[in-house]
Amino acid sequence: MTITEKINQLKKEKNAVILAHNYELPEIQDIADFVGDSLGLSMEAAKTDASVIVFCGVHFMAETAKILSPQKTVLLPEKDAGCPMADMIDAAALKALQSAHPGAITMCYVNSSAAVKALCDYCCTSANALKMAEKILPQNNEIIFVPDQYLARYVSAQLRHDFILWEGYCPIHAEITPEDIRKARSLHPGAKVIVHPECKPSITALADMVSSTEGMARYVKNSTDSEFIIGTEIGIIYRMQKENPRKTFYPASDKAICADMKKITLERVLWSLENLAYEITLDPEIAAKAERSIERMLQTA
Repeated sequence: MTITEKINQLKKEKNAVILAHNYELPEIQDIADFVGDSLGLSMEAAKTDASVIVFCGVHFMAETAKILSPQKTVLLPEKDAGCPMADMIDAAALKALQSAHPGAITMCYVNSSAAVKALCDYCCTSANALKMAEKILPQNNEIIFVPDQYLARYVSAQLRHDFILWEGYCPIHAEITPEDIRKARSLHPGAKVIVHPECKPSITALADMVSSTEGMARYVKNSTDSEFIIGTEIGIIYRMQKENPRKTFYPASDKAICADMKKITLERVLWSLENLAYEITLDPEIAAKAERSIERMLQTA
């Protein structure tokens, strides 16, 4: 029996569902029941009758799944799969920032810990951050936006409204340079450039489109263009190629690889199902408060 067959057998025995983020290894995407962005995956899992969720992603994503499915067992196959951006802010740091701006509304990017989400009024994703901010501004024009400064700056430019920022960022997206984009365009002059809003303003300014990972996937599927330069973690190109076999995709930078996203292997998924580990547990009070910020987002956006 192959390792994939063993995984599928255990999945049935334990009534499990496997989720894989767009940046995961190809073989992990292939065994998943759902492939997508972090919040979308958590919402899909909450709809299923599975009692076990195996989240192939990073820690904050598995936490979000647990927040939305508290009655289910949520597993992260590799406990050290973290997010550098999410780790750039913690509850104590956010409390200090809020104390300095007591009248502000706080909105956090979904790429943050449950403890940070629990302190926020609203959560947002890269897909709905602009819409969320537009809805919040009539209530309060003072918004704390954490932790990604570049997503905040992108939304700020669209609204022509300044936020109170935290200097967090995604190291993978921040390392994509204007020279990378120019080089890719020179090699593939007919290709559309699509980049993630976690990139620096100097990158988003050069793009034909700025979008979340799910937005990228939809765009290339519906586009009449046949070539695309993709400015995000290169793992998503596997999904894009699979869904669009007649189209061609090029990474804006072949160095845009998240080591944390590549930590989960087939062996780790099998081990996770065999041992029901590593299980995500959350303080009930923190989970409830974090869920409130997510639910407010879902109701608003």
